[in-house]
Amino acid sequence: MGLNDVGAFALRQLDPETAHGLAITALKTLPLPAAAPDDPILRTTLAGLELPNPVGLAAGLDKNAEALAGLSRLGFGFVECGSVTPLAQDGNPKPRLFRLSQDRAIINRMGFNNAGLEAFASHLANRPAGCVVGANLGANKQTEDRAADYVTGLRRLNGLADYFTVNISSPNTPGLRALQGRAALDDLLGRVNAARQPGTGPVFLKIAPDLTAEEIGMIVEAALAHRIDALIMSNTTLDRPDSLRSPDRGESGGLSGAPLKDRAFYALRAASEAGQGQIPLIAVGGIGSGEDAYARIRAGASAIQVYSALIYEGPGLVGRIKRDLARRLRADGFSTVHQAIGTAR
Repeated sequence: MGLNDVGAFALRQLDPETAHGLAITALKTLPLPAAAPDDPILRTTLAGLELPNPVGLAAGLDKNAEALAGLSRLGFGFVECGSVTPLAQDGNPKPRLFRLSQDRAIINRMGFNNAGLEAFASHLANRPAGCVVGANLGANKQTEDRAADYVTGLRRLNGLADYFTVNISSPNTPGLRALQGRAALDDLLGRVNAARQPGTGPVFLKIAPDLTAEEIGMIVEAALAHRIDALIMSNTTLDRPDSLRSPDRGESGGLSGAPLKDRAFYALRAASEAGQGQIPLIAVGGIGSGEDAYARIRAGASAIQVYSALIYEGPGLVGRIKRDLARRLRADGFSTVHQAIGTAR
């Protein structure tokens, strides 16, 4: 267990939100050593972005893009910050973050707590060089025109973020998931597409896992129609599997971590089947090993993201996933990540 992983173990002994705050402070201030250079076999592209490896950090850890100095040194191929809303908001009342240790899972009902778009933009303006950074965009809870909030975020962060994620799948902002219906989705994506400016980075769409294959197919169709560059499959789930054992399993909010694995995999496969290689997919949900990452890539993902597993495995998990992924690619005769995408469809 490395020093960083020992720190992760110590943080798990604290209240989850207190631990999260201390982790952000450490990533901002500690002189962390840079990760070892990536194996060349892991170099890949995602929607035109050049990545040193396909292992990304999912949104939610660094909501305000303030810890990039540390995150950029942990070995991720790309880092997604947010969700950020135009105006600062406190989010839902505490407690709102629950560690389900027996299940290697998390339940959160944070409610897009963040410092707002201007603080986010100022942090991105001073980001470290050489790190691919995405901005996960959300809508304020009290906003009547939710689509306008995404457009505001896209315009304000143009030139500061390498890519943008339109997050319409958080279960913790009332009514947000209704944007996944076709009429609302066409309106939203049409307005987002119209707001793109010269030099605007790729735009991704993050959807919920609590959808049928038919609903996912409809979203893929809408994404293609509105020139969305990739889909993130997928956000947290409202489902509560019978297998959950931890005392806080009945808390409301989105469930992430190991119990999300099968549902997220199903959503990925449905999107892969619907998209037929026409739109890149990013897999997230229940990924905690190189074996998990490789299975998602072979099921159709161009890249993967992790978050909840880091809480239980520590930041050393990133390197372990990359080493195992490189080994598995070579064992199966692949010379690039791209060659392996969708080979198990």
